[in-house]
Amino acid sequence: MRITQGAFSYLPDLTDAEITLQIAYALDNGWPCSIEYTDDPHPRNSYWEMWGLPMFDLKDPAGVLLELNECRKAFPSHYVRLNAYDARYGRQTTAMQFLVQRPAKEPGFRLTREESADRQVRYTLHAYAVDRPEGERY
Repeated sequence: MRITQGAFSYLPDLTDAEITLQIAYALDNGWPCSIEYTDDPHPRNSYWEMWGLPMFDLKDPAGVLLELNECRKAFPSHYVRLNAYDARYGRQTTAMQFLVQRPAKEPGFRLTREESADRQVRYTLHAYAVDRPEGERY
């Protein structure tokens, strides 16, 4: 199952050249970038581990790509995403976010149906990845 989170998630994986163009677009708009990684991509897990600090002063896409590649090397079997922030609203607002790395095997999710009183039906998601301990999920 292919996880679809963020922009471009329904497209084939972006190449480094395409990622560099997206970074350049973000930097040209004045959006600082940051890199995050996780081994639990559940849709409600919005706080991933941050790789370093947000790159507020970088103006060259090569610097962001360098950090991105270092994160990929350190976590080759994790999900890695790139964020771009827009501060025009006076608060941290995500202007662009997309996955730049996926594990080779994505186990997916199980949809659990729960029926309750008055014929109400609830659904919950269970990530197969969390059945194994952290660090051994992929």
